Amino acid sequence: MDNLNPMYITFALYIVALLGIGAVAYMATRNFGDYILGGRRLGGFVTGLAAGASDMSGWLLMGLPGAVYASGLIEAWIAIGLTIGAYLNWLFVAGRLRIHTEFCNNSLTLPEYFASRFGEYGTLLKIASAAIILLFFTLYSASGVVAGARLFQQLFDVDYSTAIWLGAGATIIYTFVGGFLAVSWSDSLQASLMFFALIFTPIAVYLSLGGAEEMSAAFSAAVATSGKTYSALVPEGTSALAIFSTAAWGFGYFGQPHILARFMAAENAKTIVSARRISMVWMILCLVGAVYAGYFGIAYFQENPDQIGVLRGDSERVFMGLAMTLFNPWIAGIILSAILAAVMSTLSAQLLVCSSALTEDFYKGFIRPTASQAELVWLGRIMVLAIAVIAIVLAQDPDSKVLGLVSYAWAGFGAAFGPVVIFSVFWKRTTALGALAGMVIGAVVVVCWKYTGSSLYEIVPGFFACSIVLVLVSLVTKVPETVEKRFEEADAEYKRQMTA
Repeated sequence: MDNLNPMYITFALYIVALLGIGAVAYMATRNFGDYILGGRRLGGFVTGLAAGASDMSGWLLMGLPGAVYASGLIEAWIAIGLTIGAYLNWLFVAGRLRIHTEFCNNSLTLPEYFASRFGEYGTLLKIASAAIILLFFTLYSASGVVAGARLFQQLFDVDYSTAIWLGAGATIIYTFVGGFLAVSWSDSLQASLMFFALIFTPIAVYLSLGGAEEMSAAFSAAVATSGKTYSALVPEGTSALAIFSTAAWGFGYFGQPHILARFMAAENAKTIVSARRISMVWMILCLVGAVYAGYFGIAYFQENPDQIGVLRGDSERVFMGLAMTLFNPWIAGIILSAILAAVMSTLSAQLLVCSSALTEDFYKGFIRPTASQAELVWLGRIMVLAIAVIAIVLAQDPDSKVLGLVSYAWAGFGAAFGPVVIFSVFWKRTTALGALAGMVIGAVVVVCWKYTGSSLYEIVPGFFACSIVLVLVSLVTKVPETVEKRFEEADAEYKRQMTA
């Protein structure tokens, strides 16, 4: 019977496991701090995998392999840039941010941290940063909904509008119930699934084609057919600007709220060291697997043109197509669950950050400062539902590209928040007006750059515009002595923890 397809059974078991994690996390959630930051008690292993899984959304198994399948290894510069950016973020920002958020009134959210860190214009900083989070995260969340819908559409052969609700439903439920703990604990399971899928799928393609000689012949045939140079990292005629623009994705890491939240939730700064090693090893292997899944897919479908129909004319379906044609249904179900894992891990983190911005920064900050912990937790859950509905509405276009939605949101956060976060933990002379001006300019440049027609990725001008404005305005404004003193105390505590 079709309903007993092993792929369906595997999917069902996976979703039941996640809902179980959500139920356990619900019982461990005692207050709003637990709901949005897990009580700051995550160990190195969970912190490392949670940061990686929440970062690598559906674009890792759909957008990136699809881009490589369509254009070749030149798209691998995205992975190279991301690896460098992630490592620098872990090395220089993660531990310092963990300590500074604790010293800054034990801040639970990025807007709250900015308001406390700079000491002045707290209301404006909260409003501006929370508004930026809501603007770009609704787009980012929509990319996750699109990716999940594509998966359910492919697997269950349902129409796109139905697939949207199926793809988003389980994520919404366990995030609504369990909050940050459910998201972080499930990320460990999801990261393991993603790792398994991305390592074994390229190997299976290679073996199915018979080895290196057969693979080379298939690529030669693909080049002859399309005229594209798939195998070159720098194809002839490619400009340095194009390479830099692709690699510039790495700038985005310093400003992603859902990743920074994982740093803020770590047990202490020392935990970050082991978390960094775990996360970077996982990330590098997964990115290599994603690139080669798309790259080997070129050869596979060149040699098996009768199976190319599984892609339905969409390059972003290449990973799904390989899984469904290469593996028996039980294994295929596990591998396709990895796509759902990638979607759910990031979408859940994004829903939670949006919820915390609305609940902690708007509701508690301006409407009910005396709100009880129980009231905040339940309002946070309601906000998860509200943001999810908005994301679903934005994802209604079945022609939406996952990578396109992600790249725009990634640029928005990287340019608006990245320089502010970096300067906030390294330069005590950063002022509130400098941070506010830089943040707004960075976001505006990203939005406006899309209309210039330039091939340069908008994160580059946005990031540098934010940095320059932040420094110039900070130099002509004054920092309160109490803010400088608190910075020095936090910096000293970071150094003490790292040398202990």
